[in-house]
Amino acid sequence: MSSTPYPRNAWYPLGWARDIGQSLAKRRVLGEDLVVFRTSTGEVAALDDACPHRLAPLSLGRLRGDSVECGYHGLAFDCSGRCTLAPGMQRAPANAQVRSYPTATSMGMVWVWMGDAALADAAQVFHLPEYDDPAYSVIEGDALPVAANYLSLADNLCDPTHVVYVHPTTLGSTGREETRVQHQREGRKVVTWRWVIDGPLIPIFQGLKDFGGNVDRWHYYHYHAPSIAVIDFGSAATGTGAPEGVRGDCIQMFACHFITPVDARSCVQHWLLLKNSPADAATDERLRAGLRVAFNEDKAVLEAIQRNEDKPREWQRVQLGLDASAIKMRRIVQEMVEAESA
Repeated sequence: MSSTPYPRNAWYPLGWARDIGQSLAKRRVLGEDLVVFRTSTGEVAALDDACPHRLAPLSLGRLRGDSVECGYHGLAFDCSGRCTLAPGMQRAPANAQVRSYPTATSMGMVWVWMGDAALADAAQVFHLPEYDDPAYSVIEGDALPVAANYLSLADNLCDPTHVVYVHPTTLGSTGREETRVQHQREGRKVVTWRWVIDGPLIPIFQGLKDFGGNVDRWHYYHYHAPSIAVIDFGSAATGTGAPEGVRGDCIQMFACHFITPVDARSCVQHWLLLKNSPADAATDERLRAGLRVAFNEDKAVLEAIQRNEDKPREWQRVQLGLDASAIKMRRIVQEMVEAESA
């Protein structure tokens, strides 16, 4: 297990529901290896990926009905992690138990609770109301591996200022680098936002709606510690009242990022997009392709940062005003870790 401290009493994204079937799969979350499978009733089971006999990975075994058979000596474990069969013994050893982890499904994602199972409440799994709103359509994205610490990706998702430099062809536009950024903490959430008044549509919005001129654009970054970010971004015709909340005729999208911390130097970025327009195959594929470009641009920067952080060097981080949201986010994560330790 990694020495990186993680809040454990939280729901973490395990994987897209579409990718988990009735076969054994290995997943790593918070530095721990899990064996994951879907039962005959459709539920997702997650167990420690180690047989208590010789620590053989259970993911190398077989799924027999709703039980995992160890591929080394045939011990079988049910979804609760209880050993139900030990070949050559009339009764399975009482101490042959594998830890199981609570799971839940929301927004097409399977979530896992890595902490105290008694505290797991499926009603608290993240869910965005617009996901069920017929006025919005869903574009399910990818599971993008990023060779960087998950908090580095979290920094990125609390920061609207990087967009103009990293994503000029998709999400940003030049000439508005100094637009004021605001932020506030709301419990275990940090909200960061900026408005661009009387500017052009961002490239990815081109062709979606004709506003007849410039627009007022908003970007609200909602970061839910420790590993969920939702970016509410959109545009309305300039001067029609969007900053005051009049957004009846607008483009609005929610980019949802569900981060799985894999270990100290890697994570997986699961993403999907909600938009306030009907599904359309050609439009959806264009948006999906544009976001893939943007998120791979982030990936390149974050992985390069991780490589530099891994090098021995004398270095002290220089803090800028634009870091305020990320500092708040990291403080919340640290508070969660300290509360669990206490």
